[in-house]
Amino acid sequence: MPFETYRQTRPWAQAIKEQVLLKKMPPWFADPHAGKFANDPSLTPAEIQTLAAWAESGAPEGTGTVTPREWVRGWNIPKPDAVFEMKAPFAIPESGSVDYQYFDVPVGYPEDRWVQAVEIRPSARSAVHHVVVYIREKDDVWIKGPTKSDILEIYTPGTLPAVWQPGRAKKIPAGADLVFQIHYTPTGKPLADRTSVGVIFAKEPPAERVLTIQIGNSSFAIPPGNPHYPVSMQGTLPHDATLLSFFPHMHLFGIGFEYNIIPPKGPPMPLLRVSPYNFFWQLSYVLAEPMRLKAGTRLEVTGWFDNSANNPLNPDPKATVRYGEQSWEEMMIGFFDLAIPATMDKVGFFVR
Repeated sequence: MPFETYRQTRPWAQAIKEQVLLKKMPPWFADPHAGKFANDPSLTPAEIQTLAAWAESGAPEGTGTVTPREWVRGWNIPKPDAVFEMKAPFAIPESGSVDYQYFDVPVGYPEDRWVQAVEIRPSARSAVHHVVVYIREKDDVWIKGPTKSDILEIYTPGTLPAVWQPGRAKKIPAGADLVFQIHYTPTGKPLADRTSVGVIFAKEPPAERVLTIQIGNSSFAIPPGNPHYPVSMQGTLPHDATLLSFFPHMHLFGIGFEYNIIPPKGPPMPLLRVSPYNFFWQLSYVLAEPMRLKAGTRLEVTGWFDNSANNPLNPDPKATVRYGEQSWEEMMIGFFDLAIPATMDKVGFFVR
């Protein structure tokens, strides 16, 4: 619902009070004792008290004038410099499961282009579980299946647009195209989706290139009835890099997620703890102060899963849950963004 005017907002006063007192709104799940984040929207205690007192006093209308917020129609970023769209709508059935769909979206710039901001916009949001937009470089012919291509951006429920600071940007190399990987979940009625991606280009070539990396585990089996089952995976950085942000991804059984640095000696150093994990608000967490990491730094990601009857989202507490693409299966993937020299590509970054 919109909250742009008093008349729009007034009917929701008691609901607003309840949500802010419970700290359900704005949604934010990072443990405040593990990392500080630039995109933390949490309200201060004073702000919460102001909203609660307003609702308790009958939600009176304020005085004075308010300049209406100007929005770019259809986008949360400023007006895009370019918009890339699926060639035709995809028909989503009313029921059943839908395999991952892949859509080839030509770009074909004759020169390198640097992206400062990007936003993914599904047209049938209620049926879109996620969108991953891959950058398929020239002469790379893959459409489906595993790829080493960089990711331009990921969309999940609750995701905000990606905006990088000046001097850092994503690269669409000359001749590259985009591939949209989309997971649709039927809603009970037939729908059509035509996802688009808006980008804003950097004003000048950046000093650093942003790469999206992932550490994941697909070899787990979550026992039935287990309310707190951990799954972990580790990896080491092959080169120096600057750590920018995190994006944890799990499905209906996920209840918590953690990123740690594992030092040669001593306890793990926590970077982010997400508790509880919320499937319906899959957020990215942008470090308030980017962290410089040396080659050889060991990173660990851990997800916790609830496969018990106490999990209201659990479709079958008697079943063992394994890795899979559908929501009633599971994933444990820790995505994170790194900044590296603009002259280095993703393949070169992994050459040790």
